[in-house]
Amino acid sequence: MKHIIIIILTVLVFSCKEKINKNTLKNGIYRAELKVNDTLNLPFNFEVVSEHKIKIRNAEEVIEVNDITYKGDSVYIQTPVFEGFIVAKIKDSVLIGSFKKPELNRIMAFKAEKNDSRFDASDDFPKYDISGNWETIFSPNSKENAYIAKGVFKQYDNKVTGTFRTTTGDYRFLEGVLNGNKLKLSTFDGAHAFLFTAEVNDSVINGMFYSGNHWKEPFVAKRNENFELPDADSLTYLKEGYDKVQFSFPDENGNMVSLNDKQFKNKVVLVQIMGTWCPNCLDESQFYANYYKTNSNEDLEIIALAFEYVNTKAKAFNNIKRLKENIGINYPVLLAQYGSSSKVKAQEKLPMLNHVLSYPTTIYIDKKGKVRKIHTGFNGPATGEKYIEFKLNFDNFINKLLEEQL
Repeated sequence: MKHIIIIILTVLVFSCKEKINKNTLKNGIYRAELKVNDTLNLPFNFEVVSEHKIKIRNAEEVIEVNDITYKGDSVYIQTPVFEGFIVAKIKDSVLIGSFKKPELNRIMAFKAEKNDSRFDASDDFPKYDISGNWETIFSPNSKENAYIAKGVFKQYDNKVTGTFRTTTGDYRFLEGVLNGNKLKLSTFDGAHAFLFTAEVNDSVINGMFYSGNHWKEPFVAKRNENFELPDADSLTYLKEGYDKVQFSFPDENGNMVSLNDKQFKNKVVLVQIMGTWCPNCLDESQFYANYYKTNSNEDLEIIALAFEYVNTKAKAFNNIKRLKENIGINYPVLLAQYGSSSKVKAQEKLPMLNHVLSYPTTIYIDKKGKVRKIHTGFNGPATGEKYIEFKLNFDNFINKLLEEQL
C-alpha cells in the first residue's frame, strides 16, 4: 500500500510539473495590446527568444528583458530599470493580464498573441507621404499647457517611423502606419506607453496623444522643413547673484557628497539632473556611462542627482542600484529627492537655477568650478541626426574644457 501511495504521489508531482511547464512563454513574435479606453488599444511587438527572455521592439529600438518569472499559471515580466511590469496568465500562446506601475497606482489591461504586425492590416493605400519635419503644438487650445515640438518622420509605403522632439526630450521610437489619411503611432518601453492617432493631409496633421490610460491631449502639426526648437543650452541658467552650483546629497552608502570634495577639485564635472523612472534620462545615462568608460580622463568626473517619485529612501536607492547595474554606471548617483519627481521641488533643492525645466538636465562645470553651460533635455537615439549632432558637439565641448589650464 505504501509503495502504491509513493507511485501515485510521484505521478502527481510530475504531472503538475508538466502542467506548469506548458504555461511558459513560447518562442515567436507577438503583438501586445494595452487598453487605453473602451475603443482604443495601444499595440507593440515583442519577440520571445526563450521562456526567460523577450525583446520588445519599437522601430529601430530593441529592449532586452531577462527578468521573467513564473508563479502558478502566471508569468511576471519585469522591464529593465523601470518599475513597470507585466503579469499575465498564459493559455495556448495567448497572454491576458495587466501592465502595472505600483508606485503610481497605474494599471492597464494587457493582452498578447502571436502576430508579427503592429497595427491591423488595411487595404487603404496611404494618401500622403509624411516624411520630413513638422512644426507641432501640443494642447494648442490651452495657454497654460501648450508646448511646442518637432515631428520628424520617415515613411515607406504605409509604414511610418520617427518621433516628436520637444524642448525637454523626445517621445521615443515611434512606429506605426498611415492607412488612407489615418495615422497611428505607438511605443512601449516599460516606463511609458504612448499612442498617437491623427488625420493627415498634405500639410497638416490633427491628432490626439495618449499616455497610457491616464492622460490625453490634442496636437496639431504643420509641415515645415525649416522649423527648429529653441537652443537647449539657453533654457536653464544660473540666477543673478549665483556663480556656482552647490549641493550635498547622499550616495548609496550614506556618504554625503558635494562638489567641494577632493575628488572633484580642479576637474571638469558634469552634474546630471535625472530620475531612474525617466526614459530620456536612461538614454542620456547610457551615453554618459559609455563615454566615461571609453574616454577615461583623470580630469573628468560625472555626478548624477536622482529625483525619485517612490515613497521611501530604500526603494529609491534600490532603483538607483538597478540602474547602475543594468547599464554599468561607474560614477556617483546621489539621491537628491524621493517621494516626488516635481520639478518645482527639484528647483528648491538647486536654488541657484532659474528652474528645472526637464529631466534630464546637465550642468557643465569647468576646472575652476565655473558653470560654463546648462543643457536642457536630451536628444536620444530616436532623433537620428540630432543625436549624432549632439554627440559631436558634446565631445568637442568636453575636450575644450579638458584642454583649458587652471
